[in-house]
Amino acid sequence: MNQPLALVIDDEPDIRELLTLTLGRMDIRTESAADVSSAKSLLGKHQFDLCLTDMRLPDGDGLELVEWMQGNAPGVPVAVITAHGNVETAVQALKLGAFDFISKPLDLGNLRKIIASALRVRADRQAGDSKLLGNSPRMQELREMIDKVSRSQAPVHISGESGTGKELVARLIHESGPRADGPFVAVNCGAVPDELMESEFFGHRKGSFTGAINDKAGLFQCAENGTLFLDEIADLPLAMQVKLLRVIQEKKVRPVGASKEELVDVRILSATHRNLAQMVASDEFREDLFYRINVIELHVPALRERGDDVLLLAESILGRLKASALLDDSARVVLLSYAFPGNVRELENMLERAVTLCSSGKISADDLRRRQTPEAGAAPVPLADKLGDQVEDIQRQAIVEALEKTRYNKTAAAKLLGLSFRQLRYRIKKLGIE
Repeated sequence: MNQPLALVIDDEPDIRELLTLTLGRMDIRTESAADVSSAKSLLGKHQFDLCLTDMRLPDGDGLELVEWMQGNAPGVPVAVITAHGNVETAVQALKLGAFDFISKPLDLGNLRKIIASALRVRADRQAGDSKLLGNSPRMQELREMIDKVSRSQAPVHISGESGTGKELVARLIHESGPRADGPFVAVNCGAVPDELMESEFFGHRKGSFTGAINDKAGLFQCAENGTLFLDEIADLPLAMQVKLLRVIQEKKVRPVGASKEELVDVRILSATHRNLAQMVASDEFREDLFYRINVIELHVPALRERGDDVLLLAESILGRLKASALLDDSARVVLLSYAFPGNVRELENMLERAVTLCSSGKISADDLRRRQTPEAGAAPVPLADKLGDQVEDIQRQAIVEALEKTRYNKTAAAKLLGLSFRQLRYRIKKLGIE
């Protein structure tokens, strides 16, 4: 089996020697360069499996080289060595296409992990997009972006309306990248009570608080060597946003009740249906955290923006439901003309209902339009159901008015209504309020 070949770029001979020795112990051959021009020459002569470059070089900098490599050596994962604490430079390197960054002084344990991950990227560059159906230009662009970002370790923020499949995109990024063998841990940030949030994310030590009868690993520890997906990250309280920012920057967590921090090796993916930039402008979300998680943004298009993809998805969903019923022409017209405010999730619910109500073996437009309440001429709706509908309408109106009064601040709206934050979230979801 051929040994992997790495390119080491640094103007300090001691650093080049240290990196060469470290790579050699991992059974990796090396070529080295002291400046950008020599590095470009070597990249033109050899097929490298990995590149490590310092940020400051005599005839340029690492950022310029990273950008150049995206067009001239796009298959080579490149990690940038940065000065300690220089987060802005590290983020810029990731945006330009760097696989990861390493801070000085070099931590050899962390360096070995990054090298191993980069080699896995090189070995398997196939994106797992078979689950992401759709032939529309928007979906083709999305699959191409997933292929690119899966090779990197950069934090990715996934935006899009509710029901578009943001978690599916996150899973595909994980499964297509070097951490595919590690765990994928997903958490809905809005579902974790504020008082338990630090313990849930970072873990705790036995006896650190009432009820802590054993040590417990947090979500970060559970996602070690894998991916942590923070769904609905916009719902994190500001105090937790500060702590999350520190963990992302330092790659360390301190469990509740612990005296020391622990190193964690986790890739962060996040998502929300809300507009984070607007939340930053209204001081509802920290600007520094926004820029740290939004190094790369992927937008998942709404179903109404995907054209004929709706028919492809419908056939796939019917197959998954093992339904013998087929869509007739009238049903296809309805699917193509409907706006689907609930996106793919609404399409799934609509088809499940239509399969249940269909009696002819063909799903028609009437089957898709039919709701749970009987139509004219059918059995009357029970009085209890009518009252229930009226109560839900009143609740919906009260919640919408409260949200409008508080500029859609859910915490303030909950106080106005005399509800807890979680009670309000439950009612919003149950009543279908967006």
